[in-house]
Amino acid sequence: MPSKLNIVMIASEVVPFAKTGGLADVVGALPQVLQQMGHTVKVVMPRYGSIDGARYGLRRFWDSLGVWMGNTLEWCAVDVAESGGVPVYFIEHDRSFGRSGLYHDDSFHDYADNPRRFALLTRAGLQLCRDLGFAPDIVHVHDWQTALAAAYLKVWHWNDPVLGRAASVLTIHNLAYQGQYSAEHYEYLGLQWGNFTPDKLEDHGAINFLKGGIVYADALNTVSPTYADETRTPELGYGLAPYLTDRKEEYVGILNGVDYTQWNPAVDLLIPARYTPETLQGKALCKAALQRRFHLEETPQIPIVGVVSRLVGQKGLDLLAATIERIVESMVVQFVVLGSGDKGLESFYGGLPGRYPGRVGTFIGYDNLLAHWIEAGADFFIMPSIYEPCGLNQIYSLKYGTLPIVRATGGLDDTVLQYDEQTGAGTGFKFWEPSPHAIFDTVGWAVSTYYDRPQHIAQMVAAAMGQDYSWERSAAHYLGLYGRALRNKARL
Repeated sequence: MPSKLNIVMIASEVVPFAKTGGLADVVGALPQVLQQMGHTVKVVMPRYGSIDGARYGLRRFWDSLGVWMGNTLEWCAVDVAESGGVPVYFIEHDRSFGRSGLYHDDSFHDYADNPRRFALLTRAGLQLCRDLGFAPDIVHVHDWQTALAAAYLKVWHWNDPVLGRAASVLTIHNLAYQGQYSAEHYEYLGLQWGNFTPDKLEDHGAINFLKGGIVYADALNTVSPTYADETRTPELGYGLAPYLTDRKEEYVGILNGVDYTQWNPAVDLLIPARYTPETLQGKALCKAALQRRFHLEETPQIPIVGVVSRLVGQKGLDLLAATIERIVESMVVQFVVLGSGDKGLESFYGGLPGRYPGRVGTFIGYDNLLAHWIEAGADFFIMPSIYEPCGLNQIYSLKYGTLPIVRATGGLDDTVLQYDEQTGAGTGFKFWEPSPHAIFDTVGWAVSTYYDRPQHIAQMVAAAMGQDYSWERSAAHYLGLYGRALRNKARL
């Protein structure tokens, strides 16, 4: 593998320009770390109508980029901005991207032309490399939206003087979203009908973007080792487990990193008081401020359980809803909930402060400041997810000394070390069964430890705050994956 790589990342969302989930965080952070390591990285994403060009310093780079889609030549413009020293190129095509939503309209209906929009983005990213004369060693793509880059490289660009040497890497952030669309769009993709077969791009008569990426990529990964194993099972493989199993030698789990310049109580300017493992008085001040902000009984001896989440079934918030009142009624504990999502869950959690004044505080919506306050001021942080490819909040919680209570799935299982009652070792409390009963018992276990074994809580807080999930660590694993992709490419 060359000591210095040329890397292009093509993605549907990138922090800080557009975000709906963890994908944007990864593509916002990983390129910067790779560039700091001496590699040359370029990022390509859509120029959504919601992006404020003046705010982010976008400037016109090219007026006309011609992209062949099937038998149609699409003309795009290209804007550019920098993020952390990395150039980010924005594909401007008003018919495709000049709208406020990334994937769906204000009524949460997916755009009917999504397969065409993101196929165009993918091909435009590759065409931009050709027109720039930028010969990537690695084309790194993310989720179904850009997975077809792996197919385009093998079908059309295998002997291209610019793209011919590129190895493809596909990162799967959530296997449940696969990009399955009617075959009526296939002609526009321009991938030849001979490849529309069950072992490649066809899935029960439809196109499956992610399946195509899995079949064609030179190497692939997901965002935690345990989720990599889970996605090869019928339960969480969503029909693609056999294809991931076929690629098991090239399919690995790499945990997402976190940005410790933003999520670290020693430097966090958003919380009421900074603190370190040696100066935990600041955490006590953050707890008191959190209790005041959410109108809780301001008693330092009562533990607080924090929630920052989408209020949806996948996150297990319906399971928590089925037992939280029993917890509050039978344990001396407080809850702070921040989130939005399912309207029924919003109504339920929004009504808890009225039923349990001084015991439960709720904010329906998202507020970054409050998210930091909860991470810093709570004693425990609960994530009862049905599945969780990686998860970030539990990793934030570790750094803030806020012990996670999690279901042992995906990245939650990989990042939280189970508490040992005999020795006090561990960094949190895990349960396996996705049920209200298991949540009740595990919260009870954490609360009883808080009251009965405070020396173990102190030991766990110190261990949690010492964990390292920095992007530098994750980037080193990605470089290993790039090397594997290049070796696989060379064998073809």
